[in-house]
Amino acid sequence: MRGVDLAASWAVTVAGIDRAADHFWCTLADRMPTLLPERDAPLFLAALGQLAAGDDDRAGRAALLTVLGRAWRDCHLGPHHQAMVGEALVATVARNAHPQWTAALAGAWEQAARRTLTAVRLAADRVGDGPAWWAVEVLDHDRPAEGVAILTVRPWRRLPFRPGQAVPVSVPGLPGRWRWYSPANAPRPDGTIELHVRAAGVVSRVLVDRVRPGEPLWLGPPRGAGLTLATDSTPDLLLVAGGTGLAPLRALVEQVAAEQVAPGQATRAGRRVTLVVGVRAFADLYDPISLDKLQTAHDWLTVVPAFSHDEHAEPDERGDALTVALRHHRPGQEVYACGPPAMVAGARLRLLAAGVPAARIHLPDGCER
Repeated sequence: MRGVDLAASWAVTVAGIDRAADHFWCTLADRMPTLLPERDAPLFLAALGQLAAGDDDRAGRAALLTVLGRAWRDCHLGPHHQAMVGEALVATVARNAHPQWTAALAGAWEQAARRTLTAVRLAADRVGDGPAWWAVEVLDHDRPAEGVAILTVRPWRRLPFRPGQAVPVSVPGLPGRWRWYSPANAPRPDGTIELHVRAAGVVSRVLVDRVRPGEPLWLGPPRGAGLTLATDSTPDLLLVAGGTGLAPLRALVEQVAAEQVAPGQATRAGRRVTLVVGVRAFADLYDPISLDKLQTAHDWLTVVPAFSHDEHAEPDERGDALTVALRHHRPGQEVYACGPPAMVAGARLRLLAAGVPAARIHLPDGCER
């Protein structure tokens, strides 16, 4: 219903998410006791209400639909459950938004619930089977540069992902807010995952400034973000990272390293990788030790820094990441670029203008960096 703002009533509801989730779950349980596990009600309601209220950006909505679509599928919900879940959502908001609740607001929430649950049901057809979220514990939280954090987390159950994919992340204190981050590592035997985060949004600022070791987070289902390596392809790689866009590209380097020593992968030996890491100045290189270890361990890897605002840099290291990367481009390379939105927005045209075939250009498809 046009002209009715849902955000204020949702803000009141989500402020008491545990109490609201209890009402939401009880409303559903009265009609069908096994519909939704009680332990999942807070995460489910928070994501559903956030999506219905419309108070999110495009990437955030995509994350919410991925999480909710998987939850819908995991709970074996179908079209015949849609009205029941929508009525429970509206009843929960009405209970918490009283006395501001009006007929116009009720109509707007009913319409939003129908629209949202239709989108969730359609998303469930695309997301595949498996858990909707993984509880993880923060093992380590490092602040290697101003406004940047490296978090190491351990899921309570292994999260299957491919290097270059992105996962939605939710933090305590911001229920319903999910944002995309790419693991900075290939899958490890111990199941731990490393996240590189720049404080650029509400969720990322909490991850950088407030989260501490021992605290919980939630990760959603992994999704291809346009940066995974083709399984049947073995060409050389040119990887172009800007800021924390380094994360998925470092994971690709680790994947190549694992494949070159894995049984049955001898044909991949000889693949060469050039990783260009773009920052403003030397002090902004936030992961130099890991990069140095990788380059020292693998003679097929060349790491090239690119400094856009450092007058003391070597001449061949001066310039933005793409400018420096194009100096190292060779025919036949697959080019992967990831970084801030401004860098990614102009990358395709610059690479095409430099003669890189469109089929060899790989960019992120909108996930947050």
